[in-house]
Amino acid sequence: DRSASRRRRWGQAAVLAAELPADVRLLYVHYLHTPASVARYAAMMRGLPFAFSAHAKDIYTTPRWELQSKIKDAAWGVTCTAYNQRVLSDLADRPGKVSLAYHGLDLTRFPARRPRRPGTSKPLRIVSVCRAVEKKGLDDLIRALAKLPKELDWRFEHIGGGSMVARLAALAETLGIKERVTFSGLKPREGVIEAYSRADLFVLASRVAKNGDRDGLPNVIMEAMAMGLPVVSTDVSAVPEIVTPETGVLVPERRPDALSAAMADLLADPERRAAFGKAGAMRVRDRFSPKPGLDLLCKLIGQERPARNAA
Repeated sequence: DRSASRRRRWGQAAVLAAELPADVRLLYVHYLHTPASVARYAAMMRGLPFAFSAHAKDIYTTPRWELQSKIKDAAWGVTCTAYNQRVLSDLADRPGKVSLAYHGLDLTRFPARRPRRPGTSKPLRIVSVCRAVEKKGLDDLIRALAKLPKELDWRFEHIGGGSMVARLAALAETLGIKERVTFSGLKPREGVIEAYSRADLFVLASRVAKNGDRDGLPNVIMEAMAMGLPVVSTDVSAVPEIVTPETGVLVPERRPDALSAAMADLLADPERRAAFGKAGAMRVRDRFSPKPGLDLLCKLIGQERPARNAA
């Protein structure tokens, strides 16, 4: 790769290698694309090992040859989903080189919400929190909303920035649902939590983008589930690792009709929504605590120190 981008990464690595304190024994970097390139080159210059954490876009938009080369040169790697682990392990030079470490969620920031009481006449509230970019499938979601039964009283709120917001607003107007759809833009954490607390259903219509980019395990799904929201999403990447038949509904990507049917069924069934919400909150607490992942990273990083210090 003789691109200007590659030369820029090499230059950044030269600066890092020159300014790195003498007592550093390992370079550990998040993301397998540009950050891992810089860390790898700097490690070469200084004769140090480097290790990585891999997440989503950095895996699926990086060429296969480059992933293989970086994994081979790395001392070890971790990734945040079992789906990613399988992909990267297939490219690794030895078994067990890439470990699974769910990044987890600080549950103290997300209080339990109070589900709507059966028979309440207020509009049913649907929320989605994500960037308005291709892989989030918001155009599929807008089309799915337009297919909901006419007698259903609902409102939808999107929270997040992104380049597609204006186009999505125009689509909602074309489909005749403009008055029921709100694009709130970016909000601080407190605003997102408040939106979760008012909602009846969380939806994320993830899909694989044309360039291969896709979600890993979206934090927003963990957040919504932690607050007791039932989830409708797609069976893309690692989403099935958190959304199970006990906690929500998954449909195929790019299928607005299936997405609409899943939303309609749940919106019409408050008892099922409550059961999903309760099970989802328990699943996040039981399986997606930050501590196991942090313990694994401490162990892996600690393995490098005795050998290097002894040398």
